[in-house]
Formats: sequence, structure tokens, C-alpha cells
Amino acid sequence: MANDECSHSAIQGLPGASQALQTSEDENQKSCWVCFATEADDKLAAWVQPCKCIGTTKWVHQSCLQRWVDEKQRGNISHKVLCPQCKAEYIVVFPSMGAFVALLDSLEEITHKISPFIAGGVLLGSIYWIAITYGAVTVMQVVGHREGLEMMESADPLVLLVLLPTIPVTLISAKMYNWEDSVLLFLRKYCAKIPALAYILPFGNVEGDRSSIVPDQTTNANSNSNAHMSPTRIFCSALLLPTISTIIGKIFFRSIKNNLHRTILGGLTYITIKGALKIYHKQMLYIRHSSRKILDYTESNLKLYRGSNVPGRAETVSATRDDSEQVV
Repeated sequence: MANDECSHSAIQGLPGASQALQTSEDENQKSCWVCFATEADDKLAAWVQPCKCIGTTKWVHQSCLQRWVDEKQRGNISHKVLCPQCKAEYIVVFPSMGAFVALLDSLEEITHKISPFIAGGVLLGSIYWIAITYGAVTVMQVVGHREGLEMMESADPLVLLVLLPTIPVTLISAKMYNWEDSVLLFLRKYCAKIPALAYILPFGNVEGDRSSIVPDQTTNANSNSNAHMSPTRIFCSALLLPTISTIIGKIFFRSIKNNLHRTILGGLTYITIKGALKIYHKQMLYIRHSSRKILDYTESNLKLYRGSNVPGRAETVSATRDDSEQVV
């Protein structure tokens, strides 16, 4: 006994041995890295060493780690959970609940995997039947209600199932091509010097590199307009075209008895007028953009172009500024 006390006191007298003994005692001290409680705080708590960490961070309460794993998995028990320090995967085991429960688990997993495919099939099927319905309504609207019904009743059902859905697809595909841009490009390239066209389509009077008749700028403008086309606008314009064509045909071409011919003429009239207005509007916007000027940052320009919102200056600004100038 005396020899043990002497050897223990001798070990404590050595600085290195004392530090090693203290380190060993710290490592054996259990401290939960989740709640920071020690073994002395709750002697009945279950402890676990779930990863490759060493030192005091290797210990954690079983209950604390269970809550932490639940937060990481969020209800998905198959989700792997790693240690935030050493990145070791926790070994999580479940008790065996029997073959019937395993079968239910397999059915649940299979249902979870095939549900997106079922939902996608239902969605595609709904779109397909909506397209068939729209195609049938369009046929009766364009050809005539009675004539359209007789035509579809006499046709092969398989042919109808194939051709009717192509009607909305064809309308939307045709709407995605901007023929107005091609016409505008042709007019800018070849018809700018014809005096008669200046009264119909203005070409502007722009100097230098910002001339309104520059092939590269026109091409860029067309590509930008195609890139920024609204999908909802294309969709609505394409699907409303048969209805608008029918209405215009009944208003302006009443003398034509054939419903199909009347609707075709109404559609051509609508497309032509709308295209002409669109071409004119695009050209005017192009001229406005090409004729843009950046003024000097002077006091007079600030008062003239930025002082319209200041009380008492509206009348002065309107009297001195040109009406053709627009402040952006």
C-alpha cells in the first residue's frame, strides 16, 4: 500500500505523466455533444458512441441522438444520417416486425416510386382528351355545327383520335412563327428607298451607326422579340384564332354561304390587319429606340426634363420642351 502511494505520488511529480493522466481522465468523462450534459448529471441515461470521433465528442445520449436523427431524416427512415464531425454514417437498425409489416413497407415504397408516373400519365391523358374536345369544337365552329357533326360521324374513330388533337398543336406551332418580323425585315432591307412606302411604313431619319436600316440590328431585334415571347400569349392567341375568325367572318362576309370559306376569309382578314398593326408598331418602336439621345447633365436639362414632377414647374417645362420628346 505504501509502495502504491509512493509510485502514484512519483507519477504525479512528473509533468508529462500528469498531463497524460489528466487527458485520459477527460476522455473517459462522458459528455453529450447535443445537450452538453455529463454522466454525473444523469447516471441512468443510456450512452452511445455512434461514430469515429475521439475524445469527449464521441459520447452522446441515446435519446438525444434519436431526436437529432429524426430531425435529419424528416420522416424518411431510409435517409442516411452522417456524423457532422467525422462524416461517418450512423448504423441505424430497426427491430423485426414480421413478414406482414415488411410486405406493407415494400408496398409503400413501390407506391411512392410509381405515383409520379401515374400522375404524369393522368396529366397527359387529360391534356390529350382536352385537345380532342377542342379539336371537335373547332371543327364544328369552322365548318358549321351540323356539317361538323356529320363529318365526324362519318369518319373513322381512329382517324379522329389522331387528327383532332393535332388541331391545337398546329395552331400553337403556327403562332410561334412570327411572319411579321420576316416582312418587316424585308421592308427594311429593300423598300426603305421607295417614296410611296414612306407614307405607309415610316423608316425614320437616323444618322450614323444608329440608322434604322441596319441588317445586324434588325436581326438582333427579331431574335430578341422571339426570345421574349410570352408562352401564355402564344397559347391564348392560338386557341382563340378559330373563334375570332368565325366572328369576323360572320360580321364582314355575310354574303358567303359556306361556313368554311367565310371563316377562312375572316381569319385571313384578322391575321392581315393584326400583322400590319404589329409591323407598324414595331417599326415605330425601332425608330424611337434608334433616335434616342443622351443629353448633358446640366442644370437647364435637369429643369427641363426632370422638373415636370416638381410643383410649380409643370407649366414652364411644357412651354419650353418639344412635345415630340419623351423622358424615360
